[in-house]
Amino acid sequence: MLDEEVLEHYFHDFSQNIHTWLPEGLIEVDLDLLHKHNLLDFKDIPQSPNGLTRFFHLVETEEKLTLFNDEYIIWIVPDIEEDYTSTYTLIALNQDDTPHLEIGFKTTGVYNSSHLVLSLLDIFLAEIQENEDTLNSFTE
Repeated sequence: MLDEEVLEHYFHDFSQNIHTWLPEGLIEVDLDLLHKHNLLDFKDIPQSPNGLTRFFHLVETEEKLTLFNDEYIIWIVPDIEEDYTSTYTLIALNQDDTPHLEIGFKTTGVYNSSHLVLSLLDIFLAEIQENEDTLNSFTE
């Protein structure tokens, strides 16, 4: 399992080289994305069968929250840009003690709520897991 110093190293590498790791950049959360994932009506938000019921270790600093387990590392970073609050979320696969950044997204303004961040996190984790399962089925 990675220690806090190693997690910090990977976070700085990923965040300083975001366009190397994620050539298309961070996903901007907007109405289209919320509509695509059925997140516009809070009472009808679908619950993922996997959900955020996985067990994560939590490291909290003034700069960010880091969640990690044997499968994933997640950094949730609050920020203020031009008087608007925003949150950057980076999700990395934690394989063979060498994390690989898979996806990042940014919520700003009215989209920057903990409810939406966690709902999107749940959706993106499920998508990453589905992709990994598909890739693993080819190697079996």
